[in-house]
Order: sequence, then C-alpha cells, then structure tokens
Amino acid sequence: MRKMKKMTKLEQLINDLCPNGVEYKKLGEVALVTKLAGFEFTNYVKYSDTGSIIALRGLNVKNGNLDLRDVKYIDNSDFSKLSRSKLVKGDMLFTYVGTIGEVALIQENDKYYLAPNVALIRIREQLIPRFLMYCFQTNQFYTSQIGKLLQSSSMKNIPMEKIRKFIVPVPPLEVQAEIVKVLDNFTELTAELTAELTAELTARKKQYEYYRDRLLNFGVRGGAKYERIWKPLKDIAENCDSKRKPVTKGDRASGIYPYYGASGIVDYVDDYIFDGDYLLVSEDGANLLARSTPIAFSISGKNWVNNHAHVLKFETYVTRRFVEIYLNSINLEKYISAAAQPKLTQDNLNKIPIPVPPLEEQERIVSILDRFDKLCNDISEGLPAEIEARRKQYEYYRDKLLSFEEVKA
Repeated sequence: MRKMKKMTKLEQLINDLCPNGVEYKKLGEVALVTKLAGFEFTNYVKYSDTGSIIALRGLNVKNGNLDLRDVKYIDNSDFSKLSRSKLVKGDMLFTYVGTIGEVALIQENDKYYLAPNVALIRIREQLIPRFLMYCFQTNQFYTSQIGKLLQSSSMKNIPMEKIRKFIVPVPPLEVQAEIVKVLDNFTELTAELTAELTAELTARKKQYEYYRDRLLNFGVRGGAKYERIWKPLKDIAENCDSKRKPVTKGDRASGIYPYYGASGIVDYVDDYIFDGDYLLVSEDGANLLARSTPIAFSISGKNWVNNHAHVLKFETYVTRRFVEIYLNSINLEKYISAAAQPKLTQDNLNKIPIPVPPLEEQERIVSILDRFDKLCNDISEGLPAEIEARRKQYEYYRDKLLSFEEVKA
C-alpha cells in the first residue's frame, strides 16, 4: 500500500479552517489608507540633518525594509504640528509616486513620521501586518493590481481611492501567522545564502582584478625581463569614426538593428552602417571619468553607431579583446579633456600606448581573463546566475504560499 504524504502544519490549517477557499476584501475595508498632503509638510515643517525623529520619504522604503542611508529629520519645534503623520509599530508604508509599489513595515513606536508621497496603511482588523506586506510583494499582486492600473493610463501615481480598492486575501489569522512564520524563515535563509554568494562574487572580482593587473604588467617576471613592445593605438587598429552617423531620436525609424552610443545600446533602428566585429570606446560623457560602466566594449553584427563612441576595427578577435581589457583597466584621465563635458578625442585615443605582446601571449591572457569575467559577470552562468536563481526560487515559493482560492458566495 502506498504511504500517504504527511501534511505540513500550514496545509493542515488550510484544510481545517478554510477548505473551500478564503475571503477577499477591499483594502479600505480592513485598513486605514491615507497620506500626508505635501502642503501640510512644506508649509509647516522644516527638515533637519540631525535629530531623533526621521521623516520617512519614498526613497527610504525599499524591498520590504526601511533604507535609512539617506534620511531627513524633523525639527524638534515642529513635532506638535504633525500628530496625523506619526507612525506606530505595525504601520505599513506604500510608495504611490515615482517608484511605485515599494513597501515596508514600521517596527518601532515614536521614531518615525510620514513624509509626503508615501501612503500609510494601518490595519484595523482581520490582517497581520507582515502577512499583508508579503501579499503586496508578490508578482501576481503587482501584475493584477498595481501594474494593471499603471498600464491603463498615463498616471505617474496611484490615487488613494484606488489603493483602497486593492483586493487582498483575508484567510484566518492562524493561517496568516503560519505563512508569516514560514516566509520569515525562508527570507532569512535566502538572505544568508545570497550574502554568502555575494561575498564570494566580490572576492572573485578582486581576484580577477589582481590577475588582470598582474597579467597586463609587462615588467620583470620570475627574474627574467619580459620583452615589452608598445605601440600607439592607431598602429594596431583601424579607426572607423568617419563612417558614424548620428541620428536624432525624432528622425530614427524603429527597427531590429542596435543603435549604439557612448555606453551601449540606446535604441533600435531600421538600418545599419556597420557590419562585423568592432570595439567601441566612449568619446564623451561623465562615465569617462566615473568608470561606472566599461568605456570600451565589443560589438558584432549589423549595427548603427552615433558620434559619441569611437569605432575601432582589429585584425583578430584576440587583439580586439586584449585591447578592450587593457583600456578598461588603465587610468585614461591624462587623455581626457578637462572641459565641462569630458571628452576623449580621436587624436588622444590614437596616442594611447598599448602593449602588444606576441599573439600567443595575448591569447593566453585573454583566455584566462575571459574565464574569470564569465564567472563574475555572466548572468546565464556563474555566481550572478546562482544569486538570481536564489531570488527566483524565493519569489516562486512566496507567491505560491500566497495564492488562495476565493471562497464561493
């Protein structure tokens, strides 16, 4: 005889307390949904950079938590004017302007006040605050309620009356409590695993930088002098800048071909001017100095390039990739103009000295660094993929737990 699977505590509770489904209600029926008008704050209250009471703004509400890295305090003289915005433990915040749909719970009394552009959801009955927060974070809630509203109009915010009409499940409190317990444990476990993977990813990136700098240091190695062959970039690459054609956004016809600018694809157009393998190098923009994204990146196939990126063509993939890695690893400030808009002119680009070891040495270096790069940065495999898989696993499990059949009237 086949052994029956033992039900979990949550399955047993659902089976006993709501076997025919759960009731759904409008949010306004079970909670106070309100906001603080902007004029109430700006006309009567002064922000301060120091203090004890924090005014929670939209940027402080993120991923179910309070992000307190950038906070403003309320001047002590203004507390009495803000009694309506005082937050208490259990209150849920919801961002309805700008980045819409972020939520967070208040965990302490008498420490926070509500700022404009954040909605206060204070539960009256029948719901556990943390259960409601998890409901708001599910993909199905965003798609069916928040996303549906945003797609059906050009609104950049959600009016309070529409938030009050959000439909939420109201299972028995015992079921809610067990779901919260399960999700809290899973959230903590997922956070720990993600932190471990992120720490490993950071270590791998540092390891990549170490080996990159070591491999690209053409000085003394193992006590033997390594032959250094330096050439200006113009001697190892064909500059194709003269073929570039900028097209204003209003004059572009939408199509399938990528339209590249200084930092990557900015649009897709219906025609192309380049066909092949090229290295693009940022010509202007703040990123030339900030280096928050690579200033040199390879492209392939049919494409269009505007006049914000230099276009270089090489004889081999290995040399192109070698130069790409090298340019992204060195300080180029002395080649960049000091004007208000940083610029790397074609003349200065051509002058940049590049070490050109034998092709087989370039191939060895590229092969080693490409393996490190793939491990660190490839979203389809390696550590980033593992982190993404953990996130998706958590979302799937959370959404499944918070999907209920609606009880039939």
